Amino acid sequence: MSSGRGAARRTAAGTGLAVRVLLLGSIWTPVEAQLSGLLDDCLCDIESIDDFNTYKIFPKIQKLQERDYFRYYKVNLKRPCPFWADDGHCSIRDCHVEPCPESKVPIGIKAGSSNKYSKRANNTKELEDCEQANKLGAINSTLSNQSKEAFIDWARYDDSQDHFCELDDERSPDAQYVDLLLNPERYTGYKGASAWRVWNSIYEENCFKPRSVYRPLNPLASSRDLYLQLFSFFFFFPGEDDGESFYTWLEGLCLEKRVFYKLISGLHVSINLHLCANYLLEETWGKPRWGHNVKEFIHRFDPIETKGEGPRRLKNLYFLYLIELRALSKVAPYFERSFVDLYTGNVQEDAESKTLLLDIFRDTKSFPMHFNEKSMFAGDKKGAKSLKEEFRLHFKNISRIMDCVGCDKCRLWGKLQTQGLGTALKILFSEKEIQNLPENSPSKGFQLTRQEIVALLNAFGRLSTSIKELQNFKLLLQHTR
Repeated sequence: MSSGRGAARRTAAGTGLAVRVLLLGSIWTPVEAQLSGLLDDCLCDIESIDDFNTYKIFPKIQKLQERDYFRYYKVNLKRPCPFWADDGHCSIRDCHVEPCPESKVPIGIKAGSSNKYSKRANNTKELEDCEQANKLGAINSTLSNQSKEAFIDWARYDDSQDHFCELDDERSPDAQYVDLLLNPERYTGYKGASAWRVWNSIYEENCFKPRSVYRPLNPLASSRDLYLQLFSFFFFFPGEDDGESFYTWLEGLCLEKRVFYKLISGLHVSINLHLCANYLLEETWGKPRWGHNVKEFIHRFDPIETKGEGPRRLKNLYFLYLIELRALSKVAPYFERSFVDLYTGNVQEDAESKTLLLDIFRDTKSFPMHFNEKSMFAGDKKGAKSLKEEFRLHFKNISRIMDCVGCDKCRLWGKLQTQGLGTALKILFSEKEIQNLPENSPSKGFQLTRQEIVALLNAFGRLSTSIKELQNFKLLLQHTR
């Protein structure tokens, strides 16, 4: 008898989910309608980004991420959280990150100084000479004294430069190489108070928002909402506006602060899409099956369940993609110089990697509707400089919060994607320095570390994947109608 009731409950639950999916199918069309047309604060439409990403960027960036230079990322996952007491690391199996044995890392990557990427900067006679070479920034002893001084100045500039991110010390004994292909970003089960505190700290303390303004769907707003409902009942005031007051406040901000919020929201959306698209669907005899979780996607982006927030947040993903796309188009001259080799020690691999990278840069420069970064920090010079520094410090603080993520795999990808975005911002606001790069030698004015390069291209690869996965979810939802 009890088994019959259990079967009935399962049937009812299955019917409920089926109805929910069918309903989603019927409402997805208006959501698609909301995900169309021009984006706010720029002159680019979503359809153009979809087509450009699908046919130009996505296939190539996937291949690039598989190259040795871009698959190995050195990161310190043991740095303590600087803002609150560590509440322990996630013990879930899928949170674990498997570091890469030193023997598997290409010799050209591990032998060179952390911020060098060319053969000219990394060339050493033998691996055992690495320690001596590192004293010179891994400079070949045949280089002239003038070249040696240039590389030393380069290293000194890197060490003193103002970054948008808190960079890991790659010389730390806790820093390890990670093979990104063997540690993919996906749903690990990490959630709850620890995960919520990280994102709440990012939004509430670093996005230029006063505490009196509540984000839509913020759990902190629940007690306030109850108070307002009671207050309006007795005094005939209107009730809550489902987040409209937040967007009224946001639109009243200056462009730079609106952009900041959209970038963080877009990053959050991108991460959520990765988790929905690479979800542990089942596990049989220790063999996991990962795939698209439509129910989880509905929960996070359905306009009914999110009270209209889903489409708004998805638009921020496109905005973030546009910002990083612009950065890649601007930094192309830096990599087009002949002495930049993306050095791993494998001559053929390195040549193919650079050819593919330059091909991607050509595509990024061909995009006709780039974001105009010159519209930012364009007012009074003193005020613009102060605002730019505030912008930089807020973002740098967010990069430090990533050391508070309790799941190692989430921390890995959070740090990488935050650093990638920080590098993109660094590029966008270094236009003069990039324009004045010398053709045949390093520049004191603008440099990128290998860590920044790997983060920049992998972060953009994640955004490209997110937009592609969004198209996949649209097809899945259409097929469930």
